[in-house]
Amino acid sequence: MMGAIIGDIVGSVYEWHNIKKKRFSLFRKTCFFTDDTVMTAAVAEALMNGGSEDDFIDAMKKYGKLYPDAGYGIRFDSWIHSDSREPYQSYGNGSAMRVSPVGWIMDCDSFAKSRVWPTQGQDLAKRSAAVTHNHPEGIKGAMAVADAIFICRLYRGKYSADSSSEPILSTLEDCKRMVKEHTQQEYGYDLSRTLDQIRPSYRFNESCQETVPQAITAFLESTDFEDAIRNAISLGGDSDTLAAITGSIAEAAYDIPQWIKERAWKYLDKPLQDVYKRWEIFLKEGFS
Repeated sequence: MMGAIIGDIVGSVYEWHNIKKKRFSLFRKTCFFTDDTVMTAAVAEALMNGGSEDDFIDAMKKYGKLYPDAGYGIRFDSWIHSDSREPYQSYGNGSAMRVSPVGWIMDCDSFAKSRVWPTQGQDLAKRSAAVTHNHPEGIKGAMAVADAIFICRLYRGKYSADSSSEPILSTLEDCKRMVKEHTQQEYGYDLSRTLDQIRPSYRFNESCQETVPQAITAFLESTDFEDAIRNAISLGGDSDTLAAITGSIAEAAYDIPQWIKERAWKYLDKPLQDVYKRWEIFLKEGFS
């Protein structure tokens, strides 16, 4: 969750001012959190409340109204302020940028014992998307990101309260290979192009199908958390959302430097800080 928040904040000032390079100030005074952070918090709260369809709808409408100027898409903004509880066939990248909390409750322990993919977690990822983004591409994007986070947790061993748990994937290379192969085979995304091949012609695009593969590639070519964020921003396009998705995956694979966490924390207001604190407690209790 924090990885998505950091990516969103860093990318906030570059969404309409793409820079197409990796050397830039990570945090600027003009940075701010956007709808990516707000809806990630909403998904976290929905999961803490039980993760039902109504929980997701209630949380998204609640936080959407608490932060009416966070930069939502036109249709999502209309949905927030309407009485409708029905989805509207969106395939926008909003489903993927908000899904990261789901990736952290997928059952790694069960997979470690049985090697059976945690379908319950995938169902939650699908549900978190489908309450608004029920187009197949919108659902696919959210599920692909949640799965990537899950795979990275298998590498880091972040799946149990038992500190002696051994990672299922022994190297970062194994982790990235599994992310790439699973994403291509399960979801049909083309991850064959490098960042250098994508960057020159990549333009602003709010669809899952033109955001999720690029964000995953930014993670695959990274060397650490900060490098992953810089990779995503350097592509241009929908910078805050690209970096939020990449950051959400990178958080599970790498340690986030403490100074980056502390800087990002200062951009959040108290209600969002409180959600994150409750989420950390929820995860610790869930792993106990």
